[in-house]
Amino acid sequence: MMKNDWKKSPLGTARGLSKWVRDRGSLTERIMAKCGDFGVRHVANRYARVNRDEARRIGVNPKAFALVREVYLCCGEKPVVFAHSVAARASLKGPWRNLAALGQKSLGSAFLSNPRVKRDDLEFLPISKRHPLYAKSCRFMAHRPARLWARRSLFGLGRSEILVTEVFLPEILGLS
Repeated sequence: MMKNDWKKSPLGTARGLSKWVRDRGSLTERIMAKCGDFGVRHVANRYARVNRDEARRIGVNPKAFALVREVYLCCGEKPVVFAHSVAARASLKGPWRNLAALGQKSLGSAFLSNPRVKRDDLEFLPISKRHPLYAKSCRFMAHRPARLWARRSLFGLGRSEILVTEVFLPEILGLS
């Protein structure tokens, strides 16, 4: 069982990475401003069991299935962020019923453009090969670092919630 080690502050991040990790604005918009060739590479959109800490955070039974959406945010062909989102089935009714059909669109741009969407505080975690998202994040890397920084936050619209985790890949430093 994985214990919940998510922190309220990303202590120990490198100076160049810290400003990316701490920024509460749209990560998509920030990457687009630094990259002339932004794209979203769709990886998965399926119902699956989620990590225990995610199940706790969104208030579902760890054995229940939730919608899991995974994409890479890319600058050209280079992935710079791995984004992993989970939503309980109950959250997919009402205002977010079309979430499963987003395809190549970024969740962040959809959320942050709606003034009714509320975002909880950011949580931070350096992830290593023991974390379930590490291997997925490193899928296209020739050299895998010892750890990657991740942040997550819960987005709410009415009674519907979606947990979005963003893992920052080493290529993000090239955009600073």
